[in-house]
Amino acid sequence: MTCVLAIDIGGTKLAAALVDESGSALRSATRPTPRTDVMSALAALIAEVTNGGPPPAAVGIGCAGPLDLATGTVSPVNMPSWRGFPLRDEVRELTGLPTMLAGDAQCFALGEHWLGAGRGSESLLGIVVSTGIGGGLVTNGAPFLGLTGNAGHVGHMSIDPNGERCECGGRGCVERYSSGPNLVRWALENGWSPGSAQADARILAQDAAAGDLIAVAAFERGARALAGMIASTAAIVELTTVVVGGGVSAAGKLLFDPLEHALDDVAGLPFVRRVQVRQSTLGVRASLAGAANLAWRQPTPTT
Repeated sequence: MTCVLAIDIGGTKLAAALVDESGSALRSATRPTPRTDVMSALAALIAEVTNGGPPPAAVGIGCAGPLDLATGTVSPVNMPSWRGFPLRDEVRELTGLPTMLAGDAQCFALGEHWLGAGRGSESLLGIVVSTGIGGGLVTNGAPFLGLTGNAGHVGHMSIDPNGERCECGGRGCVERYSSGPNLVRWALENGWSPGSAQADARILAQDAAAGDLIAVAAFERGARALAGMIASTAAIVELTTVVVGGGVSAAGKLLFDPLEHALDDVAGLPFVRRVQVRQSTLGVRASLAGAANLAWRQPTPTT
């Protein structure tokens, strides 16, 4: 049976799977991302998945960024031991297979387009709302990666040039308003108290569901920032579909209802107003599915 090797690399978890042409995982495994010597852990994970399984024809990798497609290098923010690390060449040498690389959020978008909530969309934006905000674009059925591989980095689109200073150094970035930690930060600054629990986005969502006005306002504020970014991106790219995933999306209606209302308010042009916003159906599997799809796009040598 023909299959490909899909790899998803993040700051907390490494995942790999053998995936067939229908998107089914034949074998899979995960392990925590170590602070150092990540490549040794990745090599062991690849061996665990591939030994005894059908031989893969190619490899697709989704990795936290930033990255540089020209050199195949990655410098994930949450993986300090990798700075300018030649990931694509290392995996290609390890496996002896054609290897393709993209950002993890880009793979999220590609996975949702292939198998998830955005299946078959003509022009899709995938957004991961979590500790940070990542994004990826799929247009005309293909991932749009950009010159260096960082296209779709919508978390650092400025929605307010006079707004708050972002951790990236910019000002008014949507991540500063809508990411999980920043939802919590704003709520705490405005009088929210998580009681005896540790303050995080999950507890904030619980309190918002219980009617806490500050918690509700935090999600409304974050949703409005997301709406501004979506409307702006739709005006540029003429999106048909937006798929939202990541831990914060688990808040469900607490996020998606105010997002729908805000988008209705900020979007004006008819083609912008037509964009459909959907919640991810693949969840944590989306990036791995996208990495597999990326590998299937790699032309394989004929014999």
